[in-house]
Amino acid sequence: MIITDYLDKTAVTHPDKTAFTDETKTLTFGQLRQEACHIAAALAERSLFKKPIAIFMDKGAACISAFFGVAYSGNFYTVIDVEMPDARIDKILSSFQPAAILTTDRYLARVKNLSGKDCILIKQEDCMGQQLSGGTLSAVKSRIIDTDVAYVLYTSGSTGIPKGVIISHRALADFIDWAVERFDLNDGDVWGNQTPLYFSMSVLDVYATVKTGATMHIIPQRCFKVPKELMEFLAKNRINTLYWVPSALVFTAALAWKGTSQSVALKNIFFSGEVMPVRYLNKWMERYPNARYVNFYGQTEVTDTCTIYEVDRKFANTDSIPIGKPCANMDVFLLDEQNRLVTAQEAVGEVCVRGTGLACGYYHAPEKTADAFVQNPLNCAYPEIIYRTGDLACWNAYGELIYLSRKDFQIKHMGRRIELGEIETALLSLEEIESGCCLYDGKRSCIVSVYKGTLTEQELRNRLLKLLPEYMMPNKWYQVEAMPLNLNGKIDRQKLKETYLA
Repeated sequence: MIITDYLDKTAVTHPDKTAFTDETKTLTFGQLRQEACHIAAALAERSLFKKPIAIFMDKGAACISAFFGVAYSGNFYTVIDVEMPDARIDKILSSFQPAAILTTDRYLARVKNLSGKDCILIKQEDCMGQQLSGGTLSAVKSRIIDTDVAYVLYTSGSTGIPKGVIISHRALADFIDWAVERFDLNDGDVWGNQTPLYFSMSVLDVYATVKTGATMHIIPQRCFKVPKELMEFLAKNRINTLYWVPSALVFTAALAWKGTSQSVALKNIFFSGEVMPVRYLNKWMERYPNARYVNFYGQTEVTDTCTIYEVDRKFANTDSIPIGKPCANMDVFLLDEQNRLVTAQEAVGEVCVRGTGLACGYYHAPEKTADAFVQNPLNCAYPEIIYRTGDLACWNAYGELIYLSRKDFQIKHMGRRIELGEIETALLSLEEIESGCCLYDGKRSCIVSVYKGTLTEQELRNRLLKLLPEYMMPNKWYQVEAMPLNLNGKIDRQKLKETYLA
């Protein structure tokens, strides 16, 4: 199975159905395949096969055509965020070393000044006149196998160098096939896309839409700054399926519902990327009691998801939502610091993953690959690669995994081991706190809390002392008017560190 198989089928069964929309463009499945084949022809004409292709375009329906055009030509893509500073784009292009950059007339001059300027530059507008014969398309497809690379997505690197995560057709198709079957996704679904197309969460929106013949509306970014417009957009487009980062769901519950009578018939509310505050999950469940709520957990390195928890019981605001149990063809287990299997309830271990969804590693980064993708220490009989996530978790009484924190969120403070995630869970359980996070200043041995809410420092301390021991109390408190968000819509912890730990 390769990802173009989805479009080949859907373009026949739903040729005139709306597939993707943005503010300026609407594509049916038939048009999507036609545009993709034009792009594939432009790449094939230049004898490009199994080569890296960078996509430098505004987020929109045309990007989806580019994804499939690259796939039909037997190449693989990475998405460049046009909003990123050129310095970071240069780092990505230096790593990816694209054979071609697919762009638009709007960005042609800018692309010429970037690191990839020596590669082939192709304007998508020019591709629309290219023709690829059925025979040529079949010949190219016959050379593609499911372990070939489908895309490379760049994530933040701890050294400041972005890491390119390599995902194969097999890993992507296995994830999409499982999700479609597990959640009965179908052509009646209407997706409201929030996440950027360079972010791994978007692959479910995009490829489930194409596999099932659903419709995906790309929500304008301004809607997540203007609450009234967000609700109007969801209602107007009859969106019934969301896969958002929790920060976007919190924003909606905190602001977008106020003073609106817009009716939105939601049936699937999926979330991932960061911890979902239970207080806001409960607000969503009160407003949309008939919807299905699913916590997806995973990283780009596991094709976005390796475990899920479908909410099936009530949680108090101070509880943590489980990350659940493994997806099909994925095994998730915990290892302690001596690489021993952790099975005891509430015992802490690092989340490790094996299975079909594992990435092939990091692009042009063998040392980083060797650090994260390692031989399974529980298996000394034959080669078996696992991915060490760097996340800490434990098992609960239901046999579900509970996410605790990142390994680098675990600190030793005043002689005690502390999970910053536990402090954040308590903080976000308070009705008066809209958002917040905790940081650790190692130089000053200081726990720092940054929050948006109406409570004063003393009020916060008094309330948290009912939930946490004294030794877990933050030493410094910063009340802000707005939490900084990164381009994925999640709290920008790096920006907070630069601001409050300097």
